[in-house]
Amino acid sequence: MPKVPFNDLKLQLDTLQPQMGNAIQSIIERTAFVGGSEIAAFETEFAAYCEVAGAVGVGNGTDAIEIALWILGVGSGDEVIVPSHTFIASAEPIVRLGATPVFVECDAAFYTIDVEACRRAVTKRTKAIIAVHLYGQPCDMDPINEIAKEYGLKVVEDAAQAHGARYKGRRVGTLGDIATFSFYPGKNLGAYGDAGAIVSNDLALLDRARRIANHGRAKNEKFNHSRIGCNSRLDGIQAAVLRVKLQHLDKWNERRRAVAARYSAGLKDVVQVPVDPNYAESVYHLYVIQSQDRDKLRDALGEEDIQTGLHYPVAVHQHGGFRDYFQDEEISLPVTEQAVSRILSLPIFPEITDEQIDCVIAAVHKHEASA
Repeated sequence: MPKVPFNDLKLQLDTLQPQMGNAIQSIIERTAFVGGSEIAAFETEFAAYCEVAGAVGVGNGTDAIEIALWILGVGSGDEVIVPSHTFIASAEPIVRLGATPVFVECDAAFYTIDVEACRRAVTKRTKAIIAVHLYGQPCDMDPINEIAKEYGLKVVEDAAQAHGARYKGRRVGTLGDIATFSFYPGKNLGAYGDAGAIVSNDLALLDRARRIANHGRAKNEKFNHSRIGCNSRLDGIQAAVLRVKLQHLDKWNERRRAVAARYSAGLKDVVQVPVDPNYAESVYHLYVIQSQDRDKLRDALGEEDIQTGLHYPVAVHQHGGFRDYFQDEEISLPVTEQAVSRILSLPIFPEITDEQIDCVIAAVHKHEASA
């Protein structure tokens, strides 16, 4: 184990035993692997946590986005506005549904979607906007919703990195037409494998999402597939894991904010540190700085046995698959392209110690002073 790991899921597991072991063993003993009461209980509890009317568990966060767009009617000939500074899963589902992603800039200070760039990107073909709450930071949702209302668009919140974050006092997931979550193991609320969820205050949308995720079947129908769907279901073991972890999420998020505050106090004079907008309460899934010598800084930290991450060093519009998709169109997003060349994610997880944080701060100072 490095002196300062980027994340340490084993430490988290150690704090949850034997509660976690009992929860998983219960699923095994009941052979409740697909469907059943554990999934329903998690959906109810997660919806209550998000302060929405309902939730539908699905196989992973990427499926959640695709199903959300699917039930909103996104398809061939449509355009969906999405930031290019995000994980590729925010944009992949658009193409899979036959629609066209329209990549826009991120905000230079907050990394979330640039609202004015979003407005400029609207055309007659625009069907939806995907607002990605990147790094745990909520987007500025009021102006995004105003654009959507003005042009008759749907708003999907990609909250894969923002479990529990708030915008003007409201949980993310309550701010658009529908929202999606990933429970990939490293997330603030992570499963022990792939898992995801869709949440909304529109129960009719959620009913359609549930049908699609279960091969097009309605509730209590086994042999009648009333529409074409897919196979993307949350399984019992993951639901049991998530139910245990959900009880600790607010405490973990509070610790992440304290870690971020300690980093910012120690680093604000040597590198560009994250900025919290006055409308948001971030949950700091990632703590991302900028350095002009990012790669040299990363190497220097590695030599000090400190792990770091890159989220994300290639803008989505620059990936090979999307370059091929837009081969006849030149896409230039200078703010995003500069950011991805400078960003570096420092270690952050609830169990990180103050001594480890100070070790990272000292190492960054050491490198920047000699750069």
